[in-house]
Amino acid sequence: MIAATPTPPAPMFEAPSRNAADHGLATGIDWARVARDLHGLNLVTAPRPRQQLSRDYYWYSPILRALLDDCSADLVVKASTEEDVMQVAATAARHRLPLTVRGGGTGNYGQCVPLVGGLVLDITEMQRVLDIGPGRVAVQGGAKMRDIELAVRETGQALRMWPSTWKVATIAGFIAGGFGGVGSTRHGVLRDPGNLLRCRVVTVEHEPRVIELVGDEIQQVHHAFGTNGIITEVEVALSPAVEWVHVIALFPRYRQVLDCALAASTPAIPAFLLSAVDRRFAPYYTMLGERFPADRHALFAMVDPAAMPAFEALVRAHGGAVTLALTEPALDAAGLPPAYECAYNHTTLQALKADLGWTYLQVSYPQPFDPAIIDRQMARWGDEVLQHQEFARMHGDWATFAILLVRWTTAERQAELIREIEADGCTVFNPHVVTIEDGGMKTIDDAQIAFKRRADPMGLMNPGKTRGWHPSMAR
Repeated sequence: MIAATPTPPAPMFEAPSRNAADHGLATGIDWARVARDLHGLNLVTAPRPRQQLSRDYYWYSPILRALLDDCSADLVVKASTEEDVMQVAATAARHRLPLTVRGGGTGNYGQCVPLVGGLVLDITEMQRVLDIGPGRVAVQGGAKMRDIELAVRETGQALRMWPSTWKVATIAGFIAGGFGGVGSTRHGVLRDPGNLLRCRVVTVEHEPRVIELVGDEIQQVHHAFGTNGIITEVEVALSPAVEWVHVIALFPRYRQVLDCALAASTPAIPAFLLSAVDRRFAPYYTMLGERFPADRHALFAMVDPAAMPAFEALVRAHGGAVTLALTEPALDAAGLPPAYECAYNHTTLQALKADLGWTYLQVSYPQPFDPAIIDRQMARWGDEVLQHQEFARMHGDWATFAILLVRWTTAERQAELIREIEADGCTVFNPHVVTIEDGGMKTIDDAQIAFKRRADPMGLMNPGKTRGWHPSMAR
């Protein structure tokens, strides 16, 4: 294992250069010649579709909105096969073009936004389920998570985890830009052993190659923001399918929600989701109406049916009441959202639909988690920050994360809040930057940079998204 290199300090919201020459890339491109080299592929040239396919959910951040709103690919290519991908990769290498890969575009850090134009490679047409076996499924990288789930359900199996945006998110995008999600309460995060089994990566060279990564080798491209190879095929682990009960439990005090979620964080309560949500979110959960009233805090959960009596007893013991307990088909029939659409960054989305004056911060708490820290922060910040915690597993232990809703004022105030949270002993994954290191990793992953030397030796992929690469490394 290659050790990680500490990342040099950077300004809180440092923006990478948007000048192609600063990244060692070509300027003055002959795009007519590029289009000829891409003959036979599905090219998107019209300005509006190109711009739409050059965006993701970065607009959750006012800072990233200012930085990225006018970023757009010069040309978008939609690939249907791995051979298409290799043609695009060879063309990018031949013309020394920046190349940004996108799936469903549900990331929040601008992962698939091209900082310096160039090519955007859309892989969403590569969506075939290739093989399903006991405990595993192999799919093309552009397959949507929900579609994979529907396919494996026919064999009595299910995905171990997925983002709350799984109806749109692709599996390669989840691996390249994600960390964990719905299901992490039970199965840990993507990086945990046994979750990722195999992937195929196409290199960006004059003569592209395919590299197969197995097991821990996949960490070289996992959460690398698509900076070091094009993921075309993925094999992930499956678990036996469960018809989870989607639960809303309401409590008078937020501390009761946190204490109950902590008590439920045990193998004795098989849960797929445990999400604590501050009552001040209630006005934004319009589909729930009185099922999430403004005077009650909520615990959203997905619980094994066999464990429901124990879970309900736990809720009652902590001063709450289960007010909704339905399977997803029953929720759908009643016109109600599933629990996972009331959790993770869907909480932020619900608020932003009504009021763009909000933004968010992502936080990890020291373990063992002490809810008293939330009591102190709620008293300190008042209505400036709304609370929302996720209870999960990571590296075999329990972990607690938060996606806090923050009233936007200025970048300076956002920086102050980050420093205050860090002073409380927490870690902030800054969602107002576009680089891997400054957003969450806090270090340069030398293994990922070493793999970039193999898979993207000219430094063409998603330039500006990692501080571990410098144009002088290119060959």
